[in-house]
Amino acid sequence: MRTKSEIIALLTNPGIIAVVRAQKREQVLPLSEALIAGGVIAIEITMTTPNALDAIAEASRKLGDRALIGVGTVLDVETCRSAIAAGAEFVVSPVCRPEFVPIASAAQRPVMLGAYTPTEAQRAHEAGADFIKIFPADGLGPGYIRAIRAPLPHLRIVPTGGVDAGNVADFLNAGCAAVGVGSSLVSAKLLQEGNWAELTRRAGEFVKAARAARLPCS
Repeated sequence: MRTKSEIIALLTNPGIIAVVRAQKREQVLPLSEALIAGGVIAIEITMTTPNALDAIAEASRKLGDRALIGVGTVLDVETCRSAIAAGAEFVVSPVCRPEFVPIASAAQRPVMLGAYTPTEAQRAHEAGADFIKIFPADGLGPGYIRAIRAPLPHLRIVPTGGVDAGNVADFLNAGCAAVGVGSSLVSAKLLQEGNWAELTRRAGEFVKAARAARLPCS
C-alpha cells in the first residue's frame, strides 16, 4: 500500500488529475486504461458515476499498481468512509467538509476540500486539508490563483473547471500543485463514442504541457 506522501507526490507529478463522470460503470476501466496510456495516472471517479463505489473497487483492484484511483464529488461522511474502504487513494469534495479530514488521515489518504474564496481556502487548510480544490475555477483563471497565493503561499491549490490543454501551463506556473481536468479531457461525446484512442491522445497533450511547465527556466 502506498504511503500518504507517496500518493501526494504522484498527484503532483505531472499534476494532471482526470475528473471522470462516466455515463456507466463499464466505461471506467477502458477509459482509465486510455488515460494511463497517455500518461495521466491520477483518476478521480466521481460519485455521479453509476455504481461508483463498485467502479472504484474494480479499478483499484485491477489498475492500482499503475494508477491512483480516487473518489470525487464526496458530500457526506458515509460516502467518504465507503469510498476509502473500496480502495480510493484520495478523496475530493467540491465543498468544505472538515469532517472528512480525520477519516482520510486515519487511512493515510490525502483529502482535497473545496473552496472558492481566500477565506474558504484558508479555513479548509486549517481544517487539515492536504489540497484546496478551487471550484468552480471557470472564469477565475491563473491570475486569481496567483493573487490568492501571494498572501497564502502555503496553500496547495488544485483548480477544477475551465482548465484545458491551452492553459494548464499557465495554472501550474501560477503556483498550482496540480489541476483537475474534466470535460476538456474526458468529454461526454468521447464517452458516448468510446473513442479511447482520442482520450489517450488528449491525455498525452495535457501531460506534455504540464511537464513543460515544470521544467526549470534556463
